[in-house]
Amino acid sequence: MSLDELRLLYPALLAGLLVLATHIPLGMRVLQRGVIFADLAIAQMAGLGVIAAGLFELEHSPLALQLCAVASALLGAALLAALERWPLAAREAGIGLLFVLAASGGVLLMSRDVHAGEHLKDLLVGQILWVSHGQLVAVALLSACVLAALRAFGERLGHFGFYALFALAVTASVQLVGVYLVFASLIVPALATRNMVRHRLLAAYAIGSIGYVLGLGLSVWQDLPTGATIVWTMALAGGIAAIAQSTSSPARLP
Repeated sequence: MSLDELRLLYPALLAGLLVLATHIPLGMRVLQRGVIFADLAIAQMAGLGVIAAGLFELEHSPLALQLCAVASALLGAALLAALERWPLAAREAGIGLLFVLAASGGVLLMSRDVHAGEHLKDLLVGQILWVSHGQLVAVALLSACVLAALRAFGERLGHFGFYALFALAVTASVQLVGVYLVFASLIVPALATRNMVRHRLLAAYAIGSIGYVLGLGLSVWQDLPTGATIVWTMALAGGIAAIAQSTSSPARLP
């Protein structure tokens, strides 16, 4: 691998590690709450805000773009908090409906855009290889605030507080790595380590980091789409970790 390729991968790897920093603890809480597709719904709502900003030609104003994305994601957070009053089965159906409405709404907004296909691809699989240092600094500051709030308030955040923090973290990460990688970063490490008692957080970060490192390297080596490659390598790392854990656990007596 050449020096230029390493320079290209360095910011992308930092972006992935920043996403994991917040998404692993958030993903564990999502798994605990039993609202697995909440992250997809919030990510798609944030993406809808970005698309709407582009429709009104606000993409050249970073502040206006972020305000649109955050406002849309917070609206999704408020709707998810309201769904917490529903039974679990109905809640999952409502979350799925929110995702479908946000996704189809984005398609409708882009229907008259000649570059819609490229914009949709960027939203879903991201442009992790082209993240800027400014984006990394902004996401690092946001990640620090999200982690501090989770540590300081925990369960006292309540439903809306949790989903609002979730929305802020996902809004930033969607623009860095895309919807697919946001979902994988939230769910794969948390799911692969769900039966662990000791060192779960450390193992989850290891799985996510291995996924990003291998995915970035493989995508450059084989000239593959980077976001999609990382999703697969992370899923494989999580699957191997889960299998290793199940085989090493002592068998339970009947």
